[in-house]
Amino acid sequence: MDLKLTGKVALVLAASKGLGKAIAQTLAAEGAKVIIGSRDKTELDKVAAEISALTRNKIVAIAVDVSKSDELSAFIAKAAETYGHIDILVNNAGGPPFDKFENFDDGAWQKAFDLNLLSVARTSKAVLPYMKPTGGGRIINIISGSVKAVLANSVLSTAMRMGVVGMAKMMADEFGPYNITVNNVAPGLILTDRIKHTLPKDVDTETAMKEKAKAIPLGRIGDPTELAALVTFLASQQASYISGQTIQVDGGASRAIY
Repeated sequence: MDLKLTGKVALVLAASKGLGKAIAQTLAAEGAKVIIGSRDKTELDKVAAEISALTRNKIVAIAVDVSKSDELSAFIAKAAETYGHIDILVNNAGGPPFDKFENFDDGAWQKAFDLNLLSVARTSKAVLPYMKPTGGGRIINIISGSVKAVLANSVLSTAMRMGVVGMAKMMADEFGPYNITVNNVAPGLILTDRIKHTLPKDVDTETAMKEKAKAIPLGRIGDPTELAALVTFLASQQASYISGQTIQVDGGASRAIY
Protein backbone atom coordinates (compact mmCIF):
# COMPACT_ATOMS: atom_id res chain seq x y z
CA MET A 1 0.00 0.00 0.00
CA ASP A 2 1.32 3.41 -0.97
CA LEU A 3 0.63 5.69 2.01
CA LYS A 4 1.42 8.75 -0.12
CA LEU A 5 3.76 10.22 2.48
CA THR A 6 6.60 11.02 0.12
CA GLY A 7 7.55 14.67 0.57
CA LYS A 8 5.25 15.21 3.56
CA VAL A 9 6.90 17.12 6.40
CA ALA A 10 6.59 15.31 9.74
CA LEU A 11 7.64 16.55 13.17
CA VAL A 12 8.28 13.84 15.77
CA LEU A 13 8.95 14.81 19.37
CA ALA A 14 10.85 12.79 22.00
CA ALA A 15 12.46 10.97 19.10
CA SER A 16 15.91 10.18 20.49
CA LYS A 17 14.76 6.74 21.67
CA GLY A 18 11.82 4.42 22.20
CA LEU A 19 8.49 5.09 20.53
CA GLY A 20 9.51 8.44 19.07
CA LYS A 21 12.56 6.97 17.37
CA ALA A 22 10.54 4.08 15.92
CA ILE A 23 7.89 6.49 14.62
CA ALA A 24 10.48 8.76 13.01
CA GLN A 25 12.17 5.83 11.31
CA THR A 26 8.91 4.39 9.98
CA LEU A 27 7.76 7.75 8.61
CA ALA A 28 11.15 8.30 6.97
CA ALA A 29 11.01 4.84 5.41
CA GLU A 30 7.70 5.86 3.81
CA GLY A 31 9.35 8.91 2.25
CA ALA A 32 8.36 11.65 4.68
CA LYS A 33 10.71 14.54 5.41
CA VAL A 34 11.19 13.96 9.11
CA ILE A 35 12.28 16.52 11.70
CA ILE A 36 13.02 15.06 15.12
CA GLY A 37 13.25 16.75 18.49
CA SER A 38 14.36 15.88 22.03
CA ARG A 39 16.40 17.46 24.82
CA ASP A 40 19.65 15.53 24.25
CA LYS A 41 21.22 17.06 21.11
CA THR A 42 24.12 14.59 21.03
CA GLU A 43 21.83 11.57 21.15
CA LEU A 44 19.40 13.21 18.73
CA ASP A 45 22.13 13.78 16.13
CA LYS A 46 23.22 10.16 16.52
CA VAL A 47 19.66 8.93 15.94
CA ALA A 48 19.23 11.24 12.93
CA ALA A 49 22.34 9.78 11.33
CA GLU A 50 21.21 6.23 12.11
CA ILE A 51 17.73 6.68 10.62
CA SER A 52 19.14 8.50 7.60
CA ALA A 53 21.53 5.61 6.90
CA LEU A 54 18.74 3.04 7.23
CA THR A 55 16.13 4.86 5.15
CA ARG A 56 18.36 6.89 2.80
CA ASN A 57 16.24 9.87 3.73
CA LYS A 58 17.56 13.06 5.29
CA ILE A 59 16.59 13.57 8.95
CA VAL A 60 16.73 17.02 10.54
CA ALA A 61 17.48 17.13 14.28
CA ILE A 62 16.52 20.13 16.44
CA ALA A 63 17.01 20.07 20.21
CA VAL A 64 13.95 20.99 22.26
CA ASP A 65 12.54 20.61 25.77
CA VAL A 66 8.78 20.30 25.20
CA SER A 67 8.02 21.53 28.71
CA LYS A 68 9.46 24.96 27.87
CA SER A 69 7.33 27.34 25.83
CA ASP A 70 10.18 29.32 24.26
CA GLU A 71 12.00 26.19 23.11
CA LEU A 72 8.83 24.74 21.59
CA SER A 73 8.12 27.96 19.69
CA ALA A 74 11.69 28.01 18.38
CA PHE A 75 11.45 24.33 17.38
CA ILE A 76 8.26 24.84 15.36
CA ALA A 77 9.64 28.00 13.73
CA LYS A 78 12.90 26.27 12.71
CA ALA A 79 11.01 23.24 11.43
CA ALA A 80 8.68 25.38 9.33
CA GLU A 81 11.60 27.39 7.98
CA THR A 82 13.40 24.19 6.92
CA TYR A 83 10.76 23.04 4.43
CA GLY A 84 8.26 25.89 4.32
CA HIS A 85 5.30 23.96 5.69
CA ILE A 86 4.28 21.25 8.17
CA ASP A 87 1.99 18.32 7.36
CA ILE A 88 2.27 15.97 10.33
CA LEU A 89 2.82 16.56 14.04
CA VAL A 90 3.50 13.67 16.40
CA ASN A 91 3.18 14.90 19.98
CA ASN A 92 5.24 12.70 22.25
CA ALA A 93 7.02 13.13 25.58
CA GLY A 94 8.43 11.02 28.36
CA GLY A 95 5.95 10.25 31.09
CA PRO A 96 5.97 11.63 34.64
CA PRO A 97 7.13 9.44 37.56
CA PHE A 98 5.08 6.63 39.05
CA ASP A 99 4.05 6.80 42.69
CA LYS A 100 1.03 6.98 44.97
CA PHE A 101 -1.24 10.03 44.76
CA GLU A 102 -0.39 11.12 48.29
CA ASN A 103 3.33 11.34 47.50
CA PHE A 104 3.10 14.05 44.80
CA ASP A 105 3.40 17.72 45.70
CA ASP A 106 2.34 20.75 43.65
CA GLY A 107 5.70 20.86 41.91
CA ALA A 108 5.28 17.32 40.57
CA TRP A 109 1.80 18.13 39.27
CA GLN A 110 3.06 21.28 37.55
CA LYS A 111 5.91 19.42 35.85
CA ALA A 112 3.52 16.74 34.60
CA PHE A 113 1.12 19.40 33.33
CA ASP A 114 3.86 21.24 31.42
CA LEU A 115 5.35 18.05 29.98
CA ASN A 116 2.32 16.00 29.04
CA LEU A 117 -0.66 18.33 28.61
CA LEU A 118 0.39 21.92 28.01
CA SER A 119 3.09 20.87 25.52
CA VAL A 120 0.42 19.21 23.34
CA ALA A 121 -1.70 22.36 23.41
CA ARG A 122 1.27 24.56 22.56
CA THR A 123 2.60 22.53 19.64
CA SER A 124 -0.84 21.86 18.17
CA LYS A 125 -1.65 25.57 18.17
CA ALA A 126 1.79 26.47 16.79
CA VAL A 127 1.53 24.19 13.73
CA LEU A 128 -1.90 25.45 12.64
CA PRO A 129 -0.57 28.43 10.63
CA TYR A 130 1.61 26.00 8.66
CA MET A 131 -1.00 23.27 8.12
CA LYS A 132 -4.04 25.34 7.20
CA PRO A 133 -2.56 26.84 3.98
CA THR A 134 -1.64 23.36 2.68
CA GLY A 135 -5.26 22.17 2.82
CA GLY A 136 -4.91 19.67 5.63
CA GLY A 137 -2.72 17.97 8.19
CA ARG A 138 -2.37 15.31 10.83
CA ILE A 139 -1.91 15.74 14.59
CA ILE A 140 -1.20 12.50 16.43
CA ASN A 141 -0.73 12.36 20.19
CA ILE A 142 1.11 9.50 21.89
CA ILE A 143 -0.58 9.05 25.26
CA SER A 144 -1.05 5.93 27.45
CA GLY A 145 -3.27 2.91 27.79
CA SER A 146 -4.06 4.20 31.30
CA VAL A 147 -6.77 6.40 29.74
CA LYS A 148 -8.74 3.19 29.14
CA ALA A 149 -7.80 1.06 32.14
CA VAL A 150 -6.27 2.02 35.48
CA LEU A 151 -2.53 1.45 35.81
CA ALA A 152 -1.22 1.39 39.39
CA ASN A 153 0.70 4.48 40.54
CA SER A 154 0.11 6.30 37.22
CA VAL A 155 -2.01 9.15 38.62
CA LEU A 156 0.09 11.95 37.11
CA SER A 157 0.23 10.35 33.67
CA THR A 158 -3.43 9.31 33.71
CA ALA A 159 -4.68 12.74 34.72
CA MET A 160 -2.69 14.54 32.02
CA ARG A 161 -3.37 12.00 29.27
CA MET A 162 -7.10 12.14 30.01
CA GLY A 163 -6.82 15.88 29.46
CA VAL A 164 -5.23 15.22 26.08
CA VAL A 165 -8.09 12.88 25.15
CA GLY A 166 -10.65 15.59 25.84
CA MET A 167 -8.58 18.26 24.10
CA ALA A 168 -8.10 16.09 21.03
CA LYS A 169 -11.86 15.62 20.73
CA MET A 170 -12.35 19.38 20.80
CA MET A 171 -9.51 19.99 18.33
CA ALA A 172 -10.87 17.35 15.94
CA ASP A 173 -14.17 19.22 15.93
CA GLU A 174 -12.59 22.64 15.49
CA PHE A 175 -9.90 21.66 12.97
CA GLY A 176 -12.13 19.44 10.84
CA PRO A 177 -13.12 22.27 8.45
CA TYR A 178 -9.41 22.73 7.68
CA ASN A 179 -9.07 19.01 6.82
CA ILE A 180 -6.79 18.51 9.83
CA THR A 181 -7.35 15.26 11.72
CA VAL A 182 -6.48 14.79 15.39
CA ASN A 183 -6.06 11.36 16.97
CA ASN A 184 -4.49 9.73 20.02
CA VAL A 185 -2.51 6.50 20.13
CA ALA A 186 -2.54 4.76 23.51
CA PRO A 187 0.24 2.20 23.97
CA GLY A 188 -0.02 -0.66 26.40
CA LEU A 189 3.12 -2.61 27.31
CA ILE A 190 5.64 -1.76 24.60
CA LEU A 191 9.31 -2.71 24.91
CA THR A 192 10.81 0.65 25.92
CA ASP A 193 12.86 1.80 28.92
CA ARG A 194 9.76 3.28 30.55
CA ILE A 195 8.03 -0.07 31.11
CA LYS A 196 10.74 -0.97 33.61
CA HIS A 197 9.29 1.65 35.95
CA THR A 198 5.99 -0.24 36.00
CA LEU A 199 7.59 -3.54 36.98
CA PRO A 200 7.88 -4.88 40.56
CA LYS A 201 11.16 -3.87 42.19
CA ASP A 202 11.71 -7.20 43.97
CA VAL A 203 11.73 -9.35 40.80
CA ASP A 204 14.33 -9.43 38.02
CA THR A 205 13.27 -7.61 34.82
CA GLU A 206 13.00 -10.67 32.56
CA THR A 207 10.84 -12.60 35.01
CA ALA A 208 8.64 -9.57 35.66
CA MET A 209 8.11 -9.01 31.94
CA LYS A 210 7.11 -12.64 31.43
CA GLU A 211 4.58 -12.28 34.23
CA LYS A 212 3.21 -9.09 32.65
CA ALA A 213 2.90 -10.82 29.28
CA LYS A 214 0.64 -13.51 30.79
CA ALA A 215 -2.13 -10.92 31.12
CA ILE A 216 -1.88 -9.99 27.43
CA PRO A 217 -4.00 -12.12 25.06
CA LEU A 218 -1.22 -12.13 22.44
CA GLY A 219 1.16 -13.38 25.12
CA ARG A 220 3.99 -10.92 24.59
CA ILE A 221 5.22 -7.37 25.09
CA GLY A 222 4.76 -5.14 22.03
CA ASP A 223 7.54 -3.79 19.81
CA PRO A 224 7.86 -0.03 19.16
CA THR A 225 7.67 -0.66 15.41
CA GLU A 226 4.16 -2.07 15.82
CA LEU A 227 2.94 1.17 17.36
CA ALA A 228 4.89 3.17 14.76
CA ALA A 229 3.02 1.37 11.99
CA LEU A 230 -0.32 2.65 13.31
CA VAL A 231 0.98 6.20 13.71
CA THR A 232 2.29 6.14 10.15
CA PHE A 233 -1.07 4.96 8.85
CA LEU A 234 -2.89 7.71 10.79
CA ALA A 235 -0.50 10.20 9.16
CA SER A 236 -1.39 8.95 5.69
CA GLN A 237 -3.92 10.01 3.10
CA GLN A 238 -5.77 6.72 3.59
CA ALA A 239 -6.62 7.72 7.17
CA SER A 240 -8.23 10.99 6.13
CA TYR A 241 -11.64 10.04 7.60
CA ILE A 242 -10.33 9.03 11.04
CA SER A 243 -10.38 11.86 13.57
CA GLY A 244 -11.06 12.42 17.26
CA GLN A 245 -10.22 8.83 18.13
CA THR A 246 -8.12 7.17 20.82
CA ILE A 247 -6.71 3.90 19.51
CA GLN A 248 -5.02 1.35 21.74
CA VAL A 249 -1.96 -0.71 20.83
CA ASP A 250 -1.80 -3.23 23.65
CA GLY A 251 -2.07 -6.77 22.31
CA GLY A 252 -5.67 -6.96 23.55
CA ALA A 253 -4.67 -6.32 27.17
CA SER A 254 -7.47 -3.89 27.91
CA ARG A 255 -10.79 -5.59 28.53
CA ALA A 256 -12.74 -2.34 28.26
CA ILE A 257 -15.63 -2.54 25.79
CA TYR A 258 -16.01 1.17 25.09
